[in-house]
Amino acid sequence: MSNNIILEVCSFNIQSCIIAEKAGAARVELCDNPVEGGTTPSHGAIAQTRERISIQLYPIIRPRAGNYFYDADEFAIMKKDIEMCKQSGCDGISVGIQKQDGEIDTERLNRIVEWAYPMGVTCNRVFDAAPDPFKALEEIVQCGCERILTSGQKSAAADAAEILARLVKQADERIIIMPGAGVRSSNIEKLILETGATEFHTSARKVVENNVTHQNPYILDIGNVYLADENELRKILSVAKQ
Repeated sequence: MSNNIILEVCSFNIQSCIIAEKAGAARVELCDNPVEGGTTPSHGAIAQTRERISIQLYPIIRPRAGNYFYDADEFAIMKKDIEMCKQSGCDGISVGIQKQDGEIDTERLNRIVEWAYPMGVTCNRVFDAAPDPFKALEEIVQCGCERILTSGQKSAAADAAEILARLVKQADERIIIMPGAGVRSSNIEKLILETGATEFHTSARKVVENNVTHQNPYILDIGNVYLADENELRKILSVAKQ
């Protein structure tokens, strides 16, 4: 297919970032809280990850789960987190911000891009919540973002190949359209052929077995640890670069 395909890995811990680099990914989106769709990782996690990997590092800037309609305090938190990412030597950030009606908040997104410079900015899946994705694309281009992470407004990118192809065509190399959500080795070939996209986003995650020997059966809220599956990442890249 193409040797120019770029893979970004959504990583929920430093171990997954290291695995992603080892497997051949070009970039990681570092997040916390996988169950909630990813929130801003800690300063320590970002700084330590930057020390351990050499591929591009784009932490997500998302102060909480839920919608992307933020109050003044949350917006101030985002500014501080962006500055911390810059000081830590990150290559960029993944971020999204919307108005109460779901439209992209272009005024605030413009400010975020300014705060982030010279880091790059990926507009995340706030895009998939916008009422009109084709209008939102033009707005995000004008704000100066370098790419849009999108599932084509479907639950999984594989279900939105037609819309994604239209977005890639409309983008016309002014901005990168990066399909994500449910991207696997079983569907990456189809997505490449049908969308024309050159960058893809996956977590390829698996649950890690708890290796602590003593477990209290009454404590049920400890959650799971997720790691990127190195074999799956290698399969995705192998198929994509055939």
